[in-house]
Amino acid sequence: MPSLEQFAKSKLAALEAVHRRRVLAETDRADAIHVVRDDRAMVSFSCNDYLNLTHHPAVKAAAVAAIERHGTGAGASRLITGNHPLYSVLEDRLAQWKGAEAACVFGSGYLANAGIIPVLVGPDDLVLVDALSHSCLWAGAQLSRGHVEVFRHNDADHLRALLESNRGLYTRTLIVTDGVFSMDGDLAPLAALSALAEHYDAWLMSDDAHGLGVLGGGHGSASACGEKVKIDLQMGTLSKALGSYGGYLCASRPVIDLIKTRARTLVYSTGLPPASVAAALAALDVMAADPALCRRPLDNARAFTRGCDLALAESPIVPLILGEEARALAASKTLEEEGFLVTAIRPPTVPAGTARLRFAFTAGHTAADIVRLCTVVRNRILPQGS
Repeated sequence: MPSLEQFAKSKLAALEAVHRRRVLAETDRADAIHVVRDDRAMVSFSCNDYLNLTHHPAVKAAAVAAIERHGTGAGASRLITGNHPLYSVLEDRLAQWKGAEAACVFGSGYLANAGIIPVLVGPDDLVLVDALSHSCLWAGAQLSRGHVEVFRHNDADHLRALLESNRGLYTRTLIVTDGVFSMDGDLAPLAALSALAEHYDAWLMSDDAHGLGVLGGGHGSASACGEKVKIDLQMGTLSKALGSYGGYLCASRPVIDLIKTRARTLVYSTGLPPASVAAALAALDVMAADPALCRRPLDNARAFTRGCDLALAESPIVPLILGEEARALAASKTLEEEGFLVTAIRPPTVPAGTARLRFAFTAGHTAADIVRLCTVVRNRILPQGS
């Protein structure tokens, strides 16, 4: 039997051979837009800090003040000693912002999804998951021990067929989707999914990590088309547009009370540091005071797609699918040489044969940045086999 080191080396070599090995790159985020990597200054189009609030003076000041008042850490699980006073304020504000009765904050978005679904679903229940849902939604579904069925990406008709044939076989049914899909940038048909959930006595859960702050006036993908869609379980993160760290669930008060009692990733995890909670609160204040800020990431993404003659962006995320891993890596390197950080996304994060560049647009990207990026993409990336 090979040693642990031999096992690791062989696995790494196999990944290297198909251009799927991942390596952490030291990167200094000099401000909300610019980064320095390998002594090269670049404009980043790879960051989910959509409103650039990680470097906003008010957000930073709130984090510093929280450290001075409450210390650097929560100290324990929130149910032991970790529920410092800022938590209830943030949960009330999140619930109000998302139009729900109550909210629960988790240590991260991954912890939220891995913890929420197993509380609500068990072996006698059904989970219906969009094929392109985020990894943490799959983790939660698998941890629930419920029966999992996959519906084709954004295909409400396929979901209807699965509900028609399966709903009567299970006690409870949960439909799970992203609100904005993190690697494709498209939106879930939430109104159609909500109608199906109501018709078939199912519950709908949406992960709005990439919708909060940038769609629907900042309220998220459920409000992207005007009238808010009814969603039983509105999950999201504090780490994208809010510029902080953590995850949350907004739902009815009984559901939130149950989550706080039974979600293992909450009960058995140390609470978020006070600085992260305070930063998220300050970010909500900034968003509420400046609605135009929330429109700029999508406006910038659409300027890029128009400039490159691509399909009009639905969100601040724009994928450029190149196919093979080697081509995506080469394209990322080309952009780096031109002063842009745009990360290549490869399987298994995306399906085989769909390696891509993933462009993430923020409020702070300038028109000049976008014009120059378009020029490089049109002249050096798109002509290569497109």
